[in-house]
Amino acid sequence: MALVSVIVPVYDEEENVDPLYQAVDRALSGRDFDFELVLVDDGSKDRTYERAAALVERDPRVRVVKFRRNYGQTAAMAAGVEVARGDVLVTMDGDLQNDPEDIPRLLEQIEKGFDIAIGWRRKRKDGGARVFISKIANRIMTYIMGIAVRDSGCSLKAYRAELIKGIPMYGEMHRFIPALSQLAGARLVELEVNHRPRQFGVSKYGFSRIQKVMLDIVTIRVLLSYARAPLTWHLKVVGLSFLLDLLAFGYVVFGRPESLVVAGGIAMVLFSLTLFLVVWGLAGGLFAAVEPNVSRYAEIAAKLSSRLTPLNPASQEGL
Repeated sequence: MALVSVIVPVYDEEENVDPLYQAVDRALSGRDFDFELVLVDDGSKDRTYERAAALVERDPRVRVVKFRRNYGQTAAMAAGVEVARGDVLVTMDGDLQNDPEDIPRLLEQIEKGFDIAIGWRRKRKDGGARVFISKIANRIMTYIMGIAVRDSGCSLKAYRAELIKGIPMYGEMHRFIPALSQLAGARLVELEVNHRPRQFGVSKYGFSRIQKVMLDIVTIRVLLSYARAPLTWHLKVVGLSFLLDLLAFGYVVFGRPESLVVAGGIAMVLFSLTLFLVVWGLAGGLFAAVEPNVSRYAEIAAKLSSRLTPLNPASQEGL
């Protein structure tokens, strides 16, 4: 690899910017590759951007992307991925809980031929409730996606650039990139990494983010089903609506005269719903044909097990 890009979203991390830069510099300087540090200021309200901009003046390897307001970690990572110039992209948190000294070990796995090297925080320095909920979320994702990743929430990961640049991101989706990539045929390896307690600032993770992650898990599963068969993925719902409509229409024809108005109204609502779902499917087929992001998801969805059977972690190469 000729150039490694380290992408770090930062939000109200003014006290961590300089120590982060120094830690990355110590870990990666003097090696047989060059690196750049891409800091993405996610609309910070403190002096995070000023601290990052000062680093640009001192070191040409540092680049800064600034958001006008806070858009979230996935949007910040997506912006960093877009501007990164490296052959291998490394993502990590800006709170210094990830240890940059682990980056060379991840890069060694990329050199060995893996497409993604994933950090595994075996000994997390977070609160017990947060760790417990994270494990539950990982198990749910394993069940829904059929892919075993022990610590999808760990931001410290190394990707081949051509792989991560081809996956559209939204919501909290950066967590699901390894699973989606493996569905598309990527080779993954998971390494135990150091995890340190936060020294400066406050955590941005709360229970509201847990709700977003859960919603994203369901959304991604629906999206993959939609991408795989945009015309027919909701066929069961259409069939059920049509059947109920037939029953309501039958009651209008053969039922009691005093109930015809109510039965007729229900029949019209169900008929409208069935018609809407059919048109939705047709529009979905057209959208899938012209929208490249859906086509990309369709490639991934083609590898998704229709039975949603969790894979045996022991059978996953490198995991």
